[in-house]
This record gives sequence, C-alpha cells and structure tokens, in this order.
Amino acid sequence: MSHLTEEQSKQLYLQLLEEKLGLEKHFATNDHFGLSNSFRDGTGELSMYDNHPGDVATEIYEREKDISLNEHAEFHLQQVDEALAHMEKGDYGHCVFCKSPISFERLQAIPTTLYCLEHVPDPERSIRRPVEEQILFPPFGRTSFDERSDETEFDGEDAWQIVESWGTSNTPAFAEDPNVENYNEMYIEADENEGYVESFESFVATDLYGEHVTIVRSKAYRNYMHSNEGDPFLEPEQRSLDDEPL
Repeated sequence: MSHLTEEQSKQLYLQLLEEKLGLEKHFATNDHFGLSNSFRDGTGELSMYDNHPGDVATEIYEREKDISLNEHAEFHLQQVDEALAHMEKGDYGHCVFCKSPISFERLQAIPTTLYCLEHVPDPERSIRRPVEEQILFPPFGRTSFDERSDETEFDGEDAWQIVESWGTSNTPAFAEDPNVENYNEMYIEADENEGYVESFESFVATDLYGEHVTIVRSKAYRNYMHSNEGDPFLEPEQRSLDDEPL
C-alpha cells in the first residue's frame, strides 16, 4: 500500500507529465541540440582544415557541450518514463533497492527518483565523445609512426610538416623551438634531417667516384663547426680581406 495520499500522487503525476511533455517538445523544436547538423551546415564551409586551430577548438567545444546537454536531457526523459511506469505498476514512491518508502518531500523535489537517500547509485561517467576526437587525439591520429622503431615510411606527421612549411597563422611564440630565426623554421621538427642521417652529409660532397671532397659552407655547415662536432678534416671558413678589421 502506498504511503502517499491521493492528492500527493496526483501532484507528482502531473509534475512528471509536465516534465515529459516539456522534454519531448524541446527535442522536437531544437533537433536534439542541433547534433544532426555538421560543421559545414553551421559555418557554410566545405572544410575547416584551413581555419585557425583556435576556431576549430571553439567549434569542437560547442559540439561537446551540445552532446552533454542532449545526453542529460535524454537521460532525464528516460527517468521520467521509468517513474511513470512505476506509477502504473503501483510501486512508485518506494526504493527499488530496499523497498522502503521515499518521503513525499524528496519525491516532490526529485519526482523521477527511484531510490531512497541511502541507496542513490553513483552516476556513471559518460563515454560518448564527439567523432572529431578520433582524429584530433592522439596527435596525427592513426598515421603517425614516430614512436615506432620498425616504421620509417612517410607518415601523417611528415605530410603535416610539408603543409605547415608553406605557412600557418601561428607566430614564433607558438613555435616548437623557442629560438627560431625565421618563419621557415617554425614548423614541427624543422631541424629534422631530411634526406640524410648525419648532418655533415648535407654539406660534404664528392664527385661520381667518391673523390675530390667539396665542402658546401651552408647554414648546416656553420652550425656543425660552431658546435665543435665532426672530423678534424673539416677546415674552418677562410676569412676574406673584407672581413679584416680596419
């Protein structure tokens, strides 16, 4: 037998029914918080890859918020339906765990509750995430093999380095290396050896037969000499007469 009076039961029923109708109307009018719309529909662009990362992050954050709000509303509607089902069954107002009566004051504050205060279960953490995070995390997603010693082919990071070397909206303040000298050195691992293993291979040259060693005094050569690396056969640059002090 229910401990609730007829008037109390009617009040709680109307409260639950009002919440159910309000949630269903909310879903119908805002299309589940706009989750059926893609970024293209919201921005009018075919792609967002050319946008600043900060702008993309804002859109991702807003989409995450929509997912969370939608999930919360869906769960609330599910709780309302369960409470109404228990009303029809005749056991509404009793804890489903210990069967003890739930006070009217608690039901009035949370009409969807099926538990007494002592047996409220811990809420489960949601695992629903935006699909974009499958690409954004981990960095370079499934195409980066930098951390694998058994992979040496051209990968996703290499592709991004090439694109980034043509320029981005970043400034030197965002560069991976804080001591960059120009914008051409700002992309990820800009100092990485490309086409050779040891740095001296980029400025030491020979003829077709491996003879007549020539030194190309490039920036890599100057950095090599300045750091006191390498073999002693590499002679320092000769100073011209124009370099002599007056």
